[in-house]
Amino acid sequence: MKFFQKLTNWELWNFYVLYLPISPVWLWYCLRSGSFWYFSSSNPTITFGGFEGEGKKEMYDQLPSDLVPKTIYIMHDLPFEEVEKKIVDAEFSFPFIVKPDVGMKGILFRKIDNREQLKKYHEKVPVEYIVQDLVDLPVEVSVFYYRHPAEPKGTVSGFIHKELLHVRGDGQSTLRQLVEMHPRAKFRMEEMEHRHGHRFDRLIPAGEIFYLSYAGNHNRGAQFTNLHKEINETMHRVFDELSHATSFFYGRYDIKTTSIDDLKQGKNFLILEFNGCGAEPNHIYDCGMPIHKAYAVILEHWKALYRISRHNHKNGTPYWSFRKGWNFLKESNKHFKMLEKYD
Repeated sequence: MKFFQKLTNWELWNFYVLYLPISPVWLWYCLRSGSFWYFSSSNPTITFGGFEGEGKKEMYDQLPSDLVPKTIYIMHDLPFEEVEKKIVDAEFSFPFIVKPDVGMKGILFRKIDNREQLKKYHEKVPVEYIVQDLVDLPVEVSVFYYRHPAEPKGTVSGFIHKELLHVRGDGQSTLRQLVEMHPRAKFRMEEMEHRHGHRFDRLIPAGEIFYLSYAGNHNRGAQFTNLHKEINETMHRVFDELSHATSFFYGRYDIKTTSIDDLKQGKNFLILEFNGCGAEPNHIYDCGMPIHKAYAVILEHWKALYRISRHNHKNGTPYWSFRKGWNFLKESNKHFKMLEKYD
């Protein structure tokens, strides 16, 4: 039954299987630009255009400070006593969020509730990581935006609401049973057992929400609701201003806000992350979109990415050489495989 559901629902397909039919278009842009890494010039102030392997620090440093949660950076080999001192000096209080500075797909993203959890995380994590305020604003969204550098106005092409992967207790079922009944979590049993296996026999009280992941990523099981009808001219102005302030021309903002209306007016929101040219237009998911329409959306974004990258290249931002890009991706892949072992 699960196999049939995976086979007929393209949203559950492997990344490479999903993108294989349209990969010739990507290769055509490579040939047309004369560079295998034509996208590397898309966001000139982010390593590799933000395709993969960039650090979050370079993104946070460019965003307006009042739009970013309080954040500090911890070296993994720092004595734990010094870690505690840095956290106290920065006036953090539990709970807060930790995640690798160079990370992706929610790998090693954790909510830390107490000193013991922090110590365990610090002893386990093999790389520099971020300590960041847990933003308790009630609404989490993603906004996909792109702007041609020669044009004053850009396009908010995607706007979605995120709901973190969770189960709701009924007072009778164990956590394992709730996961097995969940329409999304049941496809992630190996991951769920790894993260929550020691709690699987726990009976979840009726009405209690148990979060299976605090990462708002589709590949971490978050559910998306398309808010495309909410996009208006005021919202475009908010992200045009951000683009002009940062030189971020193509990518996706992950945001928490008090309400959709407040975000549209440019107030009461914080940017959790900006994902550059490697960001997927995730508004194709969870809206009943047939696969041919999803492909049309992806191709529209690839065309915009190509035009932005070509313009920046012609105006002084070089494409990465094949060797530089190949070596960078090889090291990045090694880095993420290593992180996955600790996740």
